[in-house]
Amino acid sequence: MDSKKKILVVEDEKNIAVVLAYNIKKEGYDCDMAHDGETGLNMALTGGYDLILLDIMLPKMTGFEVCERIRYKSQVPIIFVTAREEEKDRILGLETGADDYVTKPFSFKELMARIRANIRRSSGEVARVVESHDAPIAVGELVIDREHYSVTKNGEPVELSKKDYDFILFLAENLGVAYSREDLLEKIWGYDDYYGDIRTVDVTVSRIRKKIENDPARPEYLLTKRGIGYFLCKR
Repeated sequence: MDSKKKILVVEDEKNIAVVLAYNIKKEGYDCDMAHDGETGLNMALTGGYDLILLDIMLPKMTGFEVCERIRYKSQVPIIFVTAREEEKDRILGLETGADDYVTKPFSFKELMARIRANIRRSSGEVARVVESHDAPIAVGELVIDREHYSVTKNGEPVELSKKDYDFILFLAENLGVAYSREDLLEKIWGYDDYYGDIRTVDVTVSRIRKKIENDPARPEYLLTKRGIGYFLCKR
């Protein structure tokens, strides 16, 4: 149940952290705070949290560094909550392994919707349960191994975040079917079209193309259907 879930807020502005923690607790979650990157990292790796809200500009260690270090050991959902709204920061945040990116000022109702969606997704309430006997899916040179949650290209492993893997798996299981950004936010992130940011989908697609395409500027696998959305094509 949500009331048992633990959230860590890593935010150096203590007044913002306190307000966030207060409102998160009102929603029935446990919530701890850290006010610098080093402390936040240590707590994230030892505290058994179900989700982490992470600022970018932190003392001792940036949020980007914290996120990257966490990803070496954990797939806990991470949402960047930051005043930095430039596209390059959003791209870097998602590339370091974050699941989402929320810019200040934000609606607390929106933030809570994203928190709930990520926790549901992480706990398997949204994702289809993968059975161990599910056969790998071959898409051209790509092989999506559903038993080991991995993707290879020409036999070589492709380094993907959990969200990237979920994205490719969903499209591979629906090969050739184009989905809008709003549909992908609902199916993969668990967001409805009001609370999701469609730029998150575009950044994810760009990142995945860099990893699976021979020429990301001329994709052969992860394609765009004009006016509709994205789909995975068997070459």
